[in-house]
Parts: sequence; structure tokens; C-alpha cells
Amino acid sequence: MNAKPTLAVVGATGVVGRVMLQILSQRKDIWGEIRLFASPRSAGRKLAVRGAEAEVSALTEGCFDGVDIALFDVPERVAAEWAPIAAAAGAVVVDNSGAFRADPDVPLVVPEVNAHRVRNRPRGIIANPGATTLTMIVALGALHAEYGLRELVVSSCQAVSDAGRAGVDTLRAQLSQVAGTELGTAPGDVRRLVGDATGPFPEPVALNVVPWAGTVAEDGWSSAELRVREETRRILSLPGLPIAVTCVRVPVVTTHSLTVHARFQGAAGVDGAREILATAPGVVLCDDPAAGEFPTPADVVGTDPAWVGRLRQSLDDPTALELFVCGDNLRKGAALNLVQIAELVAQESAG
Repeated sequence: MNAKPTLAVVGATGVVGRVMLQILSQRKDIWGEIRLFASPRSAGRKLAVRGAEAEVSALTEGCFDGVDIALFDVPERVAAEWAPIAAAAGAVVVDNSGAFRADPDVPLVVPEVNAHRVRNRPRGIIANPGATTLTMIVALGALHAEYGLRELVVSSCQAVSDAGRAGVDTLRAQLSQVAGTELGTAPGDVRRLVGDATGPFPEPVALNVVPWAGTVAEDGWSSAELRVREETRRILSLPGLPIAVTCVRVPVVTTHSLTVHARFQGAAGVDGAREILATAPGVVLCDDPAAGEFPTPADVVGTDPAWVGRLRQSLDDPTALELFVCGDNLRKGAALNLVQIAELVAQESAG
């Protein structure tokens, strides 16, 4: 690589892509040229990055020539086709889709937890975990390093932006429909008003929670739930870790939240856990319920860390802790982690 590597952002016009451009403009500028790519219908558009406008191009043969690192936020089918092409052209690919997360030759990386995995990339591709996993894994990784995780039970409260612009547009449209009404007081009244306009969700999200994300998997589980399970095991190098996940969609635009029940190898005291979380990189401890202090999506949105609150000792198990975690699913849950990985790769040549 050159002293200032060339970076490509593939999917630059999407929800996560635009956040990536913001983050690249906010963090230390270690990049030379930044090239923007998106679908053919977006070609020719101009987007701001590092205080200047850059033109968006479509993916074409040879477009990755001279690119050192390529950040991908595109549908799985597009990533499956183009990420290997970028890697073959000499770029290190960091992919946000699910196309490569289960591939044993593709490291699944969270810089605060397993940065060393970046260097072992036989296919030239590094995978970014999903937003739900990323919301909790930095805090869990810090606790695991001290106490040794042995079981995990989590329930997610997932924001609609996880489903892209369609998810956000659907929630806002439904909120407009229900505003000023008495809906939510009779069975099915919200569904009758919304009709089939549920967007990417199986049920209305306004005035509602939907206990489902992903597609149908075996035995009643969803693909999103199984993905959190497998990603967590890979990141923490705990292939046999018992994990139970329930994914729930909530009427929040951006920022995922999770309730976490974590059991450890031995006694895990709250005071020690507080000290660990208060000093862990990428974590903010916000935990004083008596003063009304705990993280909520409305406060956390637009910030980078994982925010932890409601830290408690389990009432029935001295080896278990209960906690609540919030994290912006578009920043650390996607764009920021991608950029952090890219910065690690760039350091290889700089160092």
C-alpha cells in the first residue's frame, strides 16, 4: 500500500453508506483517494466526504484497480459477486453483508475484541458482524476477558433502520396514520388501519412491538436469532457457548437495545464489572437508576460507544449478571466498525 491508501466505499448512497462518509469525515484522515460506488441508478450523484464532493460510479470491470481497501455495504448477492472481484484486484474487502460471516476463511472482526484476527484473511475479505451482535459484543468481550463467559441469554429491541430506508419510511408513515387517534385500544385496530402497508415487517411497528426479525429457520427460530448466536461464538472464540436469542422489532428509528443475562465461570461481582465496563474501550457505563440514569435509544442515537446500564447481580445465581445495552445500529452497529477495521488494515503498511 501507499503511504495514504486508496479507499473504496461500495454502497455509498445507502443508509449505512452515508454514515460511513460522515465517519470518514470525522475521524483522522489517513486516506488518499476515496472512490464511491453504488447501483447504476445512483451513478453520477455527488456526495460529500472530507469536506468535498465526490461522484458516485457504478461497479464495472476494473473499477477496483489501484484500490487498497474496499468497504462494502450492499445486499448479500451483490457482495457475493463483487467482493471476490475486488479482492482479486488486490483490495482488502471489509464486508457488511451476511455473505461471508460464516466462512471459516473470512475473519469476523470487532477491533475492541479480536483485532488480531484482521491479519489472517486467506480470501482477502474481512466480515463485519451484524448490528445486533455489535451492540452488545464490546461490553461482553470486556467482561468475558475477566470472568470467562459460559452462557448467554439475550433479547433484542431492534430499530427499524436495521431494515434500511424502507424500514424507516414504514415507521414514519404508520406514526402519521396513528397520530391523534385512539388506536391501540382494541384488538387489531392498528392493523386494520395500516392494512398491508407493513413494509419489510410482518406486522405494524407503530404502537407495537414485533417479536420477529430475519427469515424462518428451523424449530421456530429466526435467521437473525441464529446469526447473533453464531457471530458471538466466532468473535469470542467460544464455539460451544450456550446462547439463546429472541429478536424483537420496536418503534425506534435508530439504535438497538438488548437485555443481557450473562453467566460466567465463577462469581462475577457488580463492583468489579462496573470497573471493567467503566474503563473498557468503546463502552460507556451509564447506570444510576435512582437518579433516572440509564441508556435509552433517544439518548444514544448518533453516538459511537456501547452504552451499558441496569447492571445487576442475578438474584438466583452469583455467577450471573444482568445488564441493558444500547448502541447506534448505523454507527458502531455497521459503519463505524467497518471503518475501524479498515484503519487496522491501513496500519499494517504504515507500521
